[in-house]
Amino acid sequence: MKLLALDTSGDTCSAALYLDGAIEQCLESAARRHGALILPMMQSLLAGAGIGLGALDVIAFGRGPGSFTGVRIAVAVAQGAAFGAGRPTVPVSTLAALAQGEFRRSGRRRLLAALDARMGEVYWGAYEVGVDGLATACGAELVSAPGVVPVPVGGGWCGVGPGWASYGELLARRLGARLAKVSSDGVCEARDIALIAAAQARAGQLVPAELARPVYLRDRVTHAASPPALAASDGIHDASQAIE
Repeated sequence: MKLLALDTSGDTCSAALYLDGAIEQCLESAARRHGALILPMMQSLLAGAGIGLGALDVIAFGRGPGSFTGVRIAVAVAQGAAFGAGRPTVPVSTLAALAQGEFRRSGRRRLLAALDARMGEVYWGAYEVGVDGLATACGAELVSAPGVVPVPVGGGWCGVGPGWASYGELLARRLGARLAKVSSDGVCEARDIALIAAAQARAGQLVPAELARPVYLRDRVTHAASPPALAASDGIHDASQAIE
């Protein structure tokens, strides 16, 4: 399988090329420069592999939650590339990718992913890694005040993500003895999105480009403009032409 993944949901911007299990990634920490960085990253990866968008099987992207603007950029670029290449998309949860990244780094299998949602809240998800090495959600992702996040069953949980840097004390108090470790410097990376997306693609969980949607979790944001309008307003809807 040949898959290109991208993420612009947080302070880091990344793209990854998955070629039959091998993954190459470009990543840069550059808040508010995602729109300028993501297309050159994608182009560099494809050029390095000697292939074009047409050789891909699928385009994957971090569908949120995260920065509203960042998530819109990811949807717009993924749609533009997928439309141009005539390929489907695979939207991947950024919280799941956070959990997957921590498993890759530390081997921990019980993971509590948290992103700072501002306004005194966190984006929250609990994940366990199975024998297949993939992070699977234990329940619904949600946005919540840190002091009332759902408490998972059992112990040995590892907190991951910048939400722990912002609200670590409140979250630790809520989790109590169930919390074994915190890795607040973990970020969402395209390489982890690619790994999850490859499994979803093999399972047939594909989304036509025109139906790709962001996931904000906050209800008042979910009625934002549709992705084609977002792509146009962001000025990056011609992603396939820019890369080709």
